[in-house]
Amino acid sequence: MPRPAPPSLSPVRLLRSRPAALALCAVLAAAPAGAQDKRADIAPADIEAAQFSGTGELPPGQSALTAKVQILLDRSAVSPGVVDGFRGGMSESAIRAFERMHGLPQDGHLDPQVWALLQQFANAPLTATYTVTADDARGLVDSIPTDYAEKAAMSSMGYTSIAEKLAERFHMDEKFLLQLNKGTRIVPGATINVTVPAKPIKAQVARIVVDKASGRVAAYDGAGTMVADYPATVGSAATPSPHGSHLVEAVALDPTYTYNPRINFKQGENDKVLTIPPGPNAPVGNVWIDLSEPTYGIHGTPTPSKLFVNESHGCVRLTNWDARELAGMVRPGVTIVDFLAPGVAIADVTRPVPPAALPDAVTPAVPAGPRPAPRRLPAGMPVPVPAAPADAARQAGAAQPAAGNPASGMAVPALPAQAAAPALAPPQPAASLPPPAAAK
Repeated sequence: MPRPAPPSLSPVRLLRSRPAALALCAVLAAAPAGAQDKRADIAPADIEAAQFSGTGELPPGQSALTAKVQILLDRSAVSPGVVDGFRGGMSESAIRAFERMHGLPQDGHLDPQVWALLQQFANAPLTATYTVTADDARGLVDSIPTDYAEKAAMSSMGYTSIAEKLAERFHMDEKFLLQLNKGTRIVPGATINVTVPAKPIKAQVARIVVDKASGRVAAYDGAGTMVADYPATVGSAATPSPHGSHLVEAVALDPTYTYNPRINFKQGENDKVLTIPPGPNAPVGNVWIDLSEPTYGIHGTPTPSKLFVNESHGCVRLTNWDARELAGMVRPGVTIVDFLAPGVAIADVTRPVPPAALPDAVTPAVPAGPRPAPRRLPAGMPVPVPAAPADAARQAGAAQPAAGNPASGMAVPALPAQAAAPALAPPQPAASLPPPAAAK
């Protein structure tokens, strides 16, 4: 039964007031999927030089071309999930989202028009070198146990290696990071190869549309313009996501996770309430976006490479970096989250987009001839990628929202670094909710 939320309740108190555990949003057993074990021999120079012939589509398996397309999609505000060079469900769903964003027929295939539009985001090198720092080695844990009692006994659900930490920073699959650095020990002082993602998007999101069928979550500003699109795990057959429209009520970064076997599932012999510490490898990653539908939220994941393999207990699961970016754009009490009914697509409930005009010729990031010395990235976050014209215009629009935008002028409330995430009850039967234009 929904809990009345007093208007004066702060986001943190709102999160702590719900009497149950986030365990319901823990990942379910992985669904069967084809293993992506056959890896190609790819070097950074291959990614920079990869070109689309204009016919066919992305090569099967792993290729430098797919890695290049994934990086360009990431820079275009359409997340491919992890950059791993593999053609698969996440990459194809991202191309469909890119086509939707630009008013093109949505088939998920690379074609000359998609390739030409992606070149707007190729005006900076796609790869770089990075020198590992001592700070990159801090805060690591030996391993993450499966048993919840063992998790609760730890002080942090931190990264288990420098490679895992840097892979998330650069939006890469950890195995792909290691693949680009064969024979290199990833330790402080080492210089490694990385891919270069875009800087986080700065915008105000008024509406989020969740499409379980496509595995995509699209974010729109108050004018109805798409500002970002992410791959997601959305519920499961046994524990489906909610229906209809809901409000974002609060945001918690680095939330704790409460396991309560009296309310949720029982794991092994664990029959007591347990509090699992925060960290990127926590069951809900390091971000929780709380929804007005009790027990449901949008959150991160400890396994970003498995978004299209795992299932969730009804919540919406993004990569940690995508969840964190989205958390910075939502407005508690303002942003609406619409869960689409079966058979309804994102394009059916959003403003039509006229077909994009092909851009003028784009200067390639790497000219013909000998490859220049690799770009070096400073310690910390990667150097921001220059915005393409359309991206710059979108970010300028975010700074000055259109009149009537309900998100205009709203400030994200400051939250403590270790806010407690809500406890969850078993999913409730789907209720009859108002149409997408109205929030619950």
